[in-house]
Amino acid sequence: MSDPRALRDAFGAFLTGVTVVTTFNDEGAPIGFTANSFTSVSLDPPLLLVCLAKTSRNYQTLMTTKGFAVNILSEDQKDVSNTFARPVEDRFAAVDWQKGPFGAPVFSDVAAWFDCSAHERVDAGDHVILIGRIEGFENSGKTGLGYARGGYFTPALTEKNLLANVEGSLSVGAVAERAGEILLVPDANGGWTLPFVDKAESEGMEVLEPQFTAEIGLSIQTGLLYSIYEDTKAGRQHIVYRAALGEGAPKIGQMFPLQQLPLEKIQDSAVRETVKRYAQESTLGNFGIYFGNQEKGRVHAVAKKG
Repeated sequence: MSDPRALRDAFGAFLTGVTVVTTFNDEGAPIGFTANSFTSVSLDPPLLLVCLAKTSRNYQTLMTTKGFAVNILSEDQKDVSNTFARPVEDRFAAVDWQKGPFGAPVFSDVAAWFDCSAHERVDAGDHVILIGRIEGFENSGKTGLGYARGGYFTPALTEKNLLANVEGSLSVGAVAERAGEILLVPDANGGWTLPFVDKAESEGMEVLEPQFTAEIGLSIQTGLLYSIYEDTKAGRQHIVYRAALGEGAPKIGQMFPLQQLPLEKIQDSAVRETVKRYAQESTLGNFGIYFGNQEKGRVHAVAKKG
């Protein structure tokens, strides 16, 4: 027979997001609790699931409620997670919330929320699996808060850790995507490359979006760090971010579908490998961060325990 504590610790090796499941009790008061046992189930019909311990004080309510919401916390909402994981008297005083389309409490500033009707309840040992049919949802585009081995992690922590190794002026690039296509711009030799701008050592990262926008002629929203590498031949550091490109035709360059990239015309080997990896990772939605030089390095998981 397994040791329950040891088994729980082993389960904790799996990196998860953090959610708050919400509904209303019989008296009409909002209730909620943190849960990382959340996953999507089906797109057609739209289903998701969370697991609830039978010892939970919310068990009886969730077994009879007509629906519930799942709020995926964003990376700056650790306090919200802690509040809903503890026996706080008025948990909802710590968040801005409203009723979702189906009626369950949904939070502001989360990465995403899903308001669900109760589709099915499945007995599973000391837990029950709550399967919800999604009646409404909202995706803010924010990065979710992560959890593993009893601690939180965020992509921002990983980025800060890796950027600590970068010194001097930088050439900053962007894999700017829109609707499954990325922007490539002409290089000096008649081929293609990613858009890059130079950042002086004294400048902050906030200058990047205006510079990119001015060069490309479209709005661009930089997201998570994607690659850090040194061009040892040129003696220059490069950083590449993932980015979302606004609507319209670019002032320079061309949009290419991720599965039809002109790799043979990207002469810079580091850029070629960057866009090739991006195309591969985008099919799974599982992105890492490359750290090395133009020839060799390793891809770090986007996770850092904190």
